[in-house]
Amino acid sequence: MNQPVSQERYVNFYTDFAFKKLFGTEVNKELLISFLNSLFDGEEVVKDLTYLNAEHTGKNATERKAVFDVFCENEKGEKFLIEMQKADQEYFKDRSIFYSTYPIQEQAPQGRWNFMLKKVYTIGILNFCMDDSKTDYIKREVKLMDTRSKEVFYDKLTYIYLEMPKFRKSEEELETEFDKWLYAIKNLATLMERPAVLQEAVFQRLFEQAEIAQFNREELKSYLESQKDFWDLFAVTETAEKKGRAEGMAEGMKKGMEKGMAKGMAKGMARGKVEGRAEGRAEGRAEMFRTMYRKGMSVEQIAEMTSTDMEEVRMAVSADR
Repeated sequence: MNQPVSQERYVNFYTDFAFKKLFGTEVNKELLISFLNSLFDGEEVVKDLTYLNAEHTGKNATERKAVFDVFCENEKGEKFLIEMQKADQEYFKDRSIFYSTYPIQEQAPQGRWNFMLKKVYTIGILNFCMDDSKTDYIKREVKLMDTRSKEVFYDKLTYIYLEMPKFRKSEEELETEFDKWLYAIKNLATLMERPAVLQEAVFQRLFEQAEIAQFNREELKSYLESQKDFWDLFAVTETAEKKGRAEGMAEGMKKGMEKGMAKGMAKGMARGKVEGRAEGRAEGRAEMFRTMYRKGMSVEQIAEMTSTDMEEVRMAVSADR
């Protein structure tokens, strides 16, 4: 995780203040345009952006309100909903889908309409890995798909999630513009100067805008409050994870002991059955020896006839003596 503010030269990108300042303001929209174009890698080219109202109250007072981190559209009217997600949530995917319905519904005009929609992109920069994430790739792109043909059914609704903890490239390993953006987002607060590999004009702008020493009093106050919220959330999340691990270990030990006891009991019962059968056979032999003895046969004769040790026969018939 990033260091406390007193040791930082540049902002922590994961704070609300930094994310909205660098990606959500008109004066810095060139930063967001560059990031989006590196993300799409030629599949979509963003030439310009217009920032839209990030707070959506619904059509009436009873509808639930949604507040986005950054909401904008490009020159073609395509919508981009961009969120910085600092910690995992139980229903994160549900929330993501729910939020994406707003830029869809808002496209409906008054009066007649043929239902043609502009593309909607929901982009999440995640400071965690999804629970069901079983791969090493950082970028997860989700579209509506035909489950049989595996072909995209509808290409105007796209969800892109960047699982930042999976990005582990060093400065020397950066190859693409996208690599450089991921490196800058993840490491900004730990850097004391702009790396040599990030010498493009857009990154010069990024580091200028991210330098804490250049903030006015109001900006600094807002950033410090935002960073406190970030570290508070981190502390709560870390505590919950530790508690979860402890409870998981305790539950695992309990189940292990229960399983072990059950296994032991089953083994004991099985062993008891075996020993019981053996004991039964031994008692049967002893009774046979006693019957032969009552009929007048000597211990030596019984031992010889049954191929049994004389001492075993003697112990069996001793009760009748």
